[in-house]
Amino acid sequence: MHIIYNIFVGIFNFILPVLGGFGSKLKLFVNGRRSVFKILKENISNNDEIIWFHCASLGEYEQGVPVMEALKTKFSDTKLLVTFFSPSGYEIKKNSKLADIIVYLPIDTKRNAKKFIELVNPKLAVFVKYEFWPNYLKTLRVNDIPTVFISTTFREDQAFFNWYGGFMRNALKGIDHFFVQDATSQTLIEGLGYANVSLSGDTRFDRVSHQIEMDNYVDFISEFVNDRTCIVMGSSWPEDEEVFLDFVNNAPKEVCFIIAPHEIKDSNVNPLVQKIEKNTVLYSEKEGVNLADQQVFVMNTIGYLSRVYSYGDIAYVGGAMGNTGLHNILEPATFGIPIVIGKNFEKFREAKQLQKLAGLFSVSSTEEFNSIMTKLVEDKKFREKTGMIAGHFINSNTGATAMILDYLDTKL
Repeated sequence: MHIIYNIFVGIFNFILPVLGGFGSKLKLFVNGRRSVFKILKENISNNDEIIWFHCASLGEYEQGVPVMEALKTKFSDTKLLVTFFSPSGYEIKKNSKLADIIVYLPIDTKRNAKKFIELVNPKLAVFVKYEFWPNYLKTLRVNDIPTVFISTTFREDQAFFNWYGGFMRNALKGIDHFFVQDATSQTLIEGLGYANVSLSGDTRFDRVSHQIEMDNYVDFISEFVNDRTCIVMGSSWPEDEEVFLDFVNNAPKEVCFIIAPHEIKDSNVNPLVQKIEKNTVLYSEKEGVNLADQQVFVMNTIGYLSRVYSYGDIAYVGGAMGNTGLHNILEPATFGIPIVIGKNFEKFREAKQLQKLAGLFSVSSTEEFNSIMTKLVEDKKFREKTGMIAGHFINSNTGATAMILDYLDTKL
């Protein structure tokens, strides 16, 4: 199977330049990898000590941030290299000041892995959650480079736990330690004979718990909310908007809405605004507008959502009404507010947990959305109790970062 894998990956790497002509995301995926080795050569010298973090995309990056920040503080003389597999992570974080070098990860061929590890020569490699690339892992093992997986989850349907997954199981041999999110993952990986496993939980809880300690003031949001009950619709997609627009259009004046669409292109935002019957202002058109007279604020920009949640009394988190994937429910939960989501969230462990605790509600229709939102708006005690459950959920699940750092200290 490993031979077949290498043939497939080699062919994929060979035809990659051709694939760049098929769509904007594929173009970013291809073009972003053209200069990786050149960037590494220009930014890494023989005397540099490198800590390498690999993240599949933006969500994994956010999980890695607490550990990255702590390592940068403690080992200030080292350089932090962050690699991404997908454009959605790289394009948003490519200019982040947290890392010294940010690049795409070259495709997992033997040649790329060998060249990458020779250029970087990391003191430590940290893979966040997923992305088990056999050739990179083997090259790290051959070079005796400590390799750790953090915030990892395992599922029974993964190749490791099936008859055809022998070469993937073999790839795990060079991993020094697994820090897993849940007991199921621990049981699965230990069932393969690995004892180097710790149940640490999810570093995202540490990440979001720090947000409440930060200055979350946003002047124009304060002017807009103006002591009204505020409902934040975070990272919404058209499928979500179809469900919540009826409630928005029929809400009383004392309720205001902040809608942060996931896609902020005019082609997505304009149809949404046209369907809203309340006084509505766009972020891009807010100057000179009396924001307190508006009932709906559409955030056609990025970078504010985590702070905007601090103004919310209730949050609807998008992505689960369709099949795009539920967005981050932990960001609003840390502010102790009730959370409503769509129906497709079976793969999102934290959402299932919070639902069982009654800090989160799932809806599948406009009628269900209207029902739970009406209760949350009109019943303040119910709203506050639900929000308290969400806040406690965050606080009771922190600590993964500290556990991971205690271990990494022994490797650096």
